[in-house]
Amino acid sequence: MKIGLFIPCYVDALYPEVGVATYKLLKNLGVEVEYPLDQTCCGQPMANAGFEEMGKKVAVSFDEKFSSFDYVVAPSASCAAFVKLNHPRMLGEHKHECMASDKIMDVVEFIHDVLKPKSLPGRFPHVVSVHNSCHGVRELGLSSPSERNVEKFSKIKDLLKMVDGITVKEPERPDECCGFGGMFSVEEPDVSVQMGTDKLERHIATGAEYITGPDSSCLMHMQGIAKRLGKPIQFIHVVQILSAGL
Repeated sequence: MKIGLFIPCYVDALYPEVGVATYKLLKNLGVEVEYPLDQTCCGQPMANAGFEEMGKKVAVSFDEKFSSFDYVVAPSASCAAFVKLNHPRMLGEHKHECMASDKIMDVVEFIHDVLKPKSLPGRFPHVVSVHNSCHGVRELGLSSPSERNVEKFSKIKDLLKMVDGITVKEPERPDECCGFGGMFSVEEPDVSVQMGTDKLERHIATGAEYITGPDSSCLMHMQGIAKRLGKPIQFIHVVQILSAGL
C-alpha cells in the first residue's frame, strides 16, 4: 500500500507540525508514505472565490501528482472533501480524467476505515473537546449529523479514545458550524465571528483544556477569536494527539 501525503498550502505554511505528525503516525502504523515535494493546492480557495477556471488548472496539476498512489491522505477534511466531490466535475470540464478523487481520504477516515488499528501509540493526559467540522460531518461522514435520524457515531472519538490518558468531551450542539466557512468569514465577518464566539463558549463549557478536530481552518478561526478575547484554552489538530510521543 503506497500513500501519497497531501498537505494543504495553509497547513504547510501555518501549521507544519500537523504535516509532520501525520507522516510520523502513518509510518508508525506501517504505511509506506511519500510526500511529493512539487505538490500544489487542490484549488478550493480559487473555486470558492468564484475563480473556478483558475482552480481547474490547479486541480489538473494535483491529479497528475497523486494519481499513481493507492491512497491520497490529507490532514484536512475540507480539502479532502473538495477533491472527492468537486474534482471529477472540474476535471471533466477540462477534459481530464480524474484519478485522485476516488483515492483521497482525510487522515481520520483513512486510519479508522482502512488501517483499523486496535491501539495507538500516543499518550495525551488532557481533557479535549472535539470540534466536528461541517465538511467532515456532512461530506466525509466522520461523525453522524444531528439533523438526521441515524445512529450516533464518531470516527474521531473512536480514535481519540485509544490514546492513553485522554478525556474526550463534546460541546452542546456538537456539529454546529464554527462560522469559518472559508470565503464566508471574509464576506460576512461579523456573522462569522459571532458564530465562532458562540461555538468557542460551548467548547469551553465542557471544561476542556484543548479543542481538537480534523480541520486546521476551523481551529485557526476559533483560536483567533480565543486570542482576541483572552480565553484560556488551547488548540491542537487531532492527528497531533493521535501521534503524541512519536
